[in-house]
Amino acid sequence: MCTLHRVPITLAPRLESFDYLGFYRYFLTICTFNRMRVFVEDEAVRLVMVELARTSNDERFAVIAYCFMPDHIHLLAEGTHPASDFREFARIFKQRSAFRWKERHGSALWQRSYYEHVLRNEEDTIGVARYLLENPVRAGLVERPEDYPYLGSLTVSVRELLYSVQI
Repeated sequence: MCTLHRVPITLAPRLESFDYLGFYRYFLTICTFNRMRVFVEDEAVRLVMVELARTSNDERFAVIAYCFMPDHIHLLAEGTHPASDFREFARIFKQRSAFRWKERHGSALWQRSYYEHVLRNEEDTIGVARYLLENPVRAGLVERPEDYPYLGSLTVSVRELLYSVQI
C-alpha cells in the first residue's frame, strides 16, 4: 500500500504472465513521495536526469520520451537488448535517483512502486508519446509542449520528437 494525499491505495501489480524482458516498449509513471512538487527547478530535474541517462545506458533501455511534471515523471522507454529487464531498469533508476536526492535534500523522493503499461504496437507508442508531451499543456503549465523545459528524449532532439508525433 502507498498513500496519495493520505488515502491508502493498492499498488499497481506487475503482470504475472509477462516476463518484462526484451525489446518491449513501456509507459512508466512514478509519483514523488506524498506528491511533493519537486520537479519545478532545473537542479531537481538535472539531478534525476543524470541517473535516468546512466540507468538507461547500463540497463539497455532507450528513453524515447520523458516528461517531468511537478509531482511525477512519465517515461516512454524501450528495451534495446534481448536481456533488457524493465523491472530492473525501473528499480535501479528509482534507487539511484532516490539515493542522490536524499544525499542532496535529506528527504525521500519517490512513492513506493510505479505504474507501467506495456505497449503493443507502433500506434500505441505514438499515442503515448503524444499524451506524455501534451501533459504540461493539459495541466495549464504552458500553451505548447515545446515551451515546457522538462520534457524531451534521450534518443532524438525535442524538435524531432514533437515532429514524429505531429504536435
